[in-house]
Amino acid sequence: MLTIYNAAIYKRIARKYWDSLTELQVPDVLQCSECANSPQRTQVMPDYVRRMRREDIDQVMAIDREAFPTEWPPPNFKRELENRLAYYIVACNAEDLVEEADEPSPKTGIAGLADGVRRLLGQGISLGKERSARGPERITGFAGFWVMADEAHITTIATRESSRREGIGELLLQSTIDLATRLKARILTLEVRASNTVAQSLYAKYGFSQVGLRRGYYTDNREDAVLMSTDHLRSAAFQARVKQLTQAYAEKWGADRYQLGS
Repeated sequence: MLTIYNAAIYKRIARKYWDSLTELQVPDVLQCSECANSPQRTQVMPDYVRRMRREDIDQVMAIDREAFPTEWPPPNFKRELENRLAYYIVACNAEDLVEEADEPSPKTGIAGLADGVRRLLGQGISLGKERSARGPERITGFAGFWVMADEAHITTIATRESSRREGIGELLLQSTIDLATRLKARILTLEVRASNTVAQSLYAKYGFSQVGLRRGYYTDNREDAVLMSTDHLRSAAFQARVKQLTQAYAEKWGADRYQLGS
């Protein structure tokens, strides 16, 4: 029987399942074999996908505010990264690096103490690959989902406004499907605004179908949410569909774009 949770329900019952889930070692940067073996591509882009890190939070928050300006309160991404049920990924552009400001003069007194605490809590600390001397990678989009028992629920997919219509959202969706499958989820579900027909078309392209409607779900304007779900992620039919779409994507945008998984 299909069960669909929204994010609030996930958070209320998360602790019940906390110790029952099997920890899986998910690589930080992964490689899609179908994309890597693509025989042709119309262009090569420097974009790739990896697991979200703590030092990404500022950029991710900016993208979230840009994409969802009316949603409140904003997500607590620091807490989400510490949540063993949550998985967040980011699309990056390594050639378009973020300009880092000059190092400010050391502060003294209470201001200096507060600044030291902020640094200790993670600002400017690299938890993964060393940052380039020219600054961190520019994040072009991000996605997050929760895994509860054998169901994965997408909580968010967003792209930077300046990077839209460049295939980033589709790249993140592919990566989410890939990672959810690796985590042995049976199905993948999501909620999308009833008015967002562009997103619904993308989801339908990747095998999501409408399974319900949540009336007045969005608090900013009481808009309905369309509930969508995949079939079994590891079924032969679903895997064949994703394989075909992934190959077509690689030929259009370039195999180098997709690197979530190895």
